[in-house]
Amino acid sequence: MEPFETRSFSDQLNIATPEQVELQFPVAGIGSRFLAALIDHLLITAGYVLIGILFVVVVLSSHSLQSSLDGATTTTAQKWFIALLILFVFCLQWGYFVFFEALRHGQTPGKRLMKLRVIKDSGRQITVFEALARNVLRVIDYLPSMYLVGVVTMLCNRKNKRLGDFVAGTVVVHERVDEQPLLYRSTTLVAPEAIHLQPWSTPPAGASAIFAADAIARLDANDLRVMETFFARALDLPMETRMEMAWRIAQQMTTTMRVPLPEGNPERLIEAMAHAMRGGGARF
Repeated sequence: MEPFETRSFSDQLNIATPEQVELQFPVAGIGSRFLAALIDHLLITAGYVLIGILFVVVVLSSHSLQSSLDGATTTTAQKWFIALLILFVFCLQWGYFVFFEALRHGQTPGKRLMKLRVIKDSGRQITVFEALARNVLRVIDYLPSMYLVGVVTMLCNRKNKRLGDFVAGTVVVHERVDEQPLLYRSTTLVAPEAIHLQPWSTPPAGASAIFAADAIARLDANDLRVMETFFARALDLPMETRMEMAWRIAQQMTTTMRVPLPEGNPERLIEAMAHAMRGGGARF
């Protein structure tokens, strides 16, 4: 088993992050991944159909113009058009999955509809490199047809990984946003747009008044490191995961300080704690 990783049941992936917060990801099964792949391949097929229609229209139009244009010029234009179509087909076939997974946070249209997402084994978002690596191996996973190699590989490991996932170090998980704990405090819901993206620019207004100095003094260098690491990774996390982590860290810190968790945005509270620790002149 990989370091910092435990499994509570067959389809659950638990990852202990440097922020001392455990991320839980329900691993996607073969059925949901097959449906997502089916939707994506239907969209790719629709793209092929559009290319075929465009090809027929252009060829028919070029034949009607041959009587008034030089034949050599028309033939050259047709060759360039065919070359562009071949290039477009190549990009559609090989770039569809890479493009969406790299630029849409691990989600193709099919995965988005099925509430699936590709992430790294560490729980972080995949990069262009991982998206490219896992999809280059797709041609092998597809052999001999209908992803037979990929399905057999998925059945042989607990994370339902195909060969491309092993090479790229990725795993496909369910988002299950409806089951994610929301940031409720009493009856107040913390809105995602209220979260700050630049925690170290200026201290939050009234930060010193949020927590007493003796409460802040109970936090140590490890606690400050947890908070700083969270903000360093915040932009790499999906919003739901980020909000859940902020809530857990805020609860963990206030428990250490032996104070109740105040109302409001948990990220703002974490900022206040970190600024108070830095502003107190302590050396960590």
